[in-house]
Formats: sequence, C-alpha cells, structure tokens
Amino acid sequence: MSTKVRLEHVSKIFGPKPKSIIPLIKQGKTKEEILTETDHTVGVYDVSLDIKKGEVFVIMGLSGSGKSTLIRCFNLLNKPTDGSIYIDDADIVTANKSQLKKMRQEKIAMVFQHFGLFSHRTILGNVEYGLEVKNVSKEERQQIALKNIEIVGLKGYEDKYPDELSGGMQQRVGLARALANDPDILLMDEPFSALDPLIRREMQLELLDIQERLQKTIIFITHDVNEAFKLGDRVAVMKDGRVVQVGTPEEIIEQPANQYISEFIKDIDRSKVFQAEHIMIKPNALVSMKDGINVAIKEMKENGISSVFVVDRQRHIKGIVTIDDAIKGIKDKKTLEDILCQDFMVVEKEAYINDIIPKALESKYPLAVVNEENKLVGFILRVHVLSGLVSEEVNESLEYHG
Repeated sequence: MSTKVRLEHVSKIFGPKPKSIIPLIKQGKTKEEILTETDHTVGVYDVSLDIKKGEVFVIMGLSGSGKSTLIRCFNLLNKPTDGSIYIDDADIVTANKSQLKKMRQEKIAMVFQHFGLFSHRTILGNVEYGLEVKNVSKEERQQIALKNIEIVGLKGYEDKYPDELSGGMQQRVGLARALANDPDILLMDEPFSALDPLIRREMQLELLDIQERLQKTIIFITHDVNEAFKLGDRVAVMKDGRVVQVGTPEEIIEQPANQYISEFIKDIDRSKVFQAEHIMIKPNALVSMKDGINVAIKEMKENGISSVFVVDRQRHIKGIVTIDDAIKGIKDKKTLEDILCQDFMVVEKEAYINDIIPKALESKYPLAVVNEENKLVGFILRVHVLSGLVSEEVNESLEYHG
C-alpha cells in the first residue's frame, strides 16, 4: 500500500513561547518538569509516522498520553509547533488558509466523541450539512446524504431529530455526515467511548463493515486496548506525548518494546486479536479425489495423523477421511468417495479465536481453515487453540463452553 499520511518529527507544545521548549526536551527535561518550570504543556513530541492508504491506523494511550492532541494535528486544529505533516506528499503545515479549507472540505473528515449534531436539524439535514457549506445543490446533496444514511444503517430515520435517536444511532449520524463529503481520510477521536458496551461492539463491527466496502484511510483514537487491537491494521502506543511503539496487534503482543507496553497489554483478550491463520497448521497431508483409499492410508501413516482432508484440483474440500473408515473401506471394497465424511467444521482464516473456541470443542475432527476463495489453507486442532493463547480469559471461556 502507498503512503497516504506521513508525519515527520511532529511536536505540539502549548504555552506562550512553545518553540523555546523544544531545546529543553532535547536536554532530557520531563513533561512534568517543563510544566512546573515554564508553565508550558508538552502535548506531543517528535512523532514520526507513516500511515498507508486504506488502512485503519489506531493511536492508543492512557489519558494525558497526547493521542487526542495528535489527531487534531492531522487537520491542523492543532498546528504543530515543529515538524511536518504530509498528505499525498504535500506538507499541510505550510498550507495557506485557502488550501487548508479545501483540504478539510475534500480530503479529511472528523468524527467526534460527543457526536456534535445540530439538534434543530433532522438526520438528513445533519448529514447534508457539509455539502450545504460547499454549495452543493439541494437535490445532489440530499441524494448523497440519503446514500450515506443507508450505508450506516439508518435508512428510514431521515426525518427524525437527534434527540429521538439512541446514542449509537446518533454516532452513526456523525459517521454518515463525515462520509458524505467522501473524504480520503477519516479522523475518529474516541468516537465510541460514550456508548454502552453492547452498542460500542455493534459500532465497531459496523465500522469494519463500512471500511470493507469503502476502503478509507482511518485514523482512530482510543484508550481501550481491546478496541485498538480489534480495529487496527496497525497500532501506535503513546506515553507522555511520545510514540513508544508502532506495529500490528500481533507484533505488539508478541514483541512489546518495553515494560510499559507489556503492562499496557497484559489484560488484552488474545482470543479477540489472534485469528485462525495465526494458529493453524498448513496441511502437508492432503488427498485428491482422484486418489484411492490406499493413498489416504499412506498419507495418514507417513504424517502420523488419524484423519486427512480430501480436496479437488482447486483445493476445495470434498470431505474428510479417518484411518478407521479407510481400513474398513479397504475390507468392504469401497471407494474413497464412499467413505467421505461431511461432519467437519469450516472456519475462515480471518476468524478470531474467540469465535473458533466453541467449534473446536464441539468438533471431533480438525477444523478446516479456508481462504476467501474457499480453498483449504490449513487446519486447527483443539490443542492449537489452547496452545495459541496464554490468557486466563480464554481458559475461562473454554471452561464455560466445555
């Protein structure tokens, strides 16, 4: 993927003489020392990031880590004290007022934590507001607004007012309003933190569904590590205004950069981060439909397994054969097709382990892992699920299901 947004040594200091603080930070002064000695606040310091086109990039950290300050730098609601921010290779920090207005109207949209809806406008009126500001004709802006209201699942609510909607529905309106301008980049500052847990999970899934269809570049802020790892293609962890580590959820879990990261992620539910493709075993032993029972027995013996998947030439699964059924089939003079068993379970390689656990416990055969073309790419045994995780929450889930 090509780079969509690039930050180079971005710092944001709040106070009357912010540039004078940069040398103090370079000398090793802490955020607290600078505040006490100079009455300046270090919001963000020396952040460099490379965000790819079409990815969900999550910035997470505790309160005061600088994440909300940083996201407001992306559209210059906070103008950096130092550094550069490139969008499509153009440094927006040096943009004039006209260029900045055009960039905000056409390339970047923001979804806030507290919705920011106009109470006197209908849902349709709220969603089309940005287009109205851009002087888009009434007919065209209503058409665009209605399309985006449908995208976020609110078709039929066009004439309602915000106070007639639940919190989750109001946040959907905010998302539809942001999407209506068809921005390349979507900034989301803890958009779901005010929602109750059930609605929050629904909105997370809704966002992933929308992203699957629209492929926007999304920069998402959260303090919730489970939310960060669920949504993010990559995650940046912040502390005291600095980025401590950047990586995929799997990379951060498996190789935390320091003790702070280790502590930060210790309560993560790994079953909601790792997917089938992370714990599956690639099928070294496979039998083709053109092979006979003797070939199936040979494959099982050579690989020390008691069952083997049977596939066609395109590697689509036709069934599974056990060693007992194969031996009995030889005695009864049956064909491979005669003894095929269909009583196996299939999971997609992107399926989360949390969703796989019940299937792994219920199935008496390995789980077949398939890709988007429904081709067999691996298999999972119950022991793979257990050994792939070291979370007490997962063990509790296993006890509950089993």
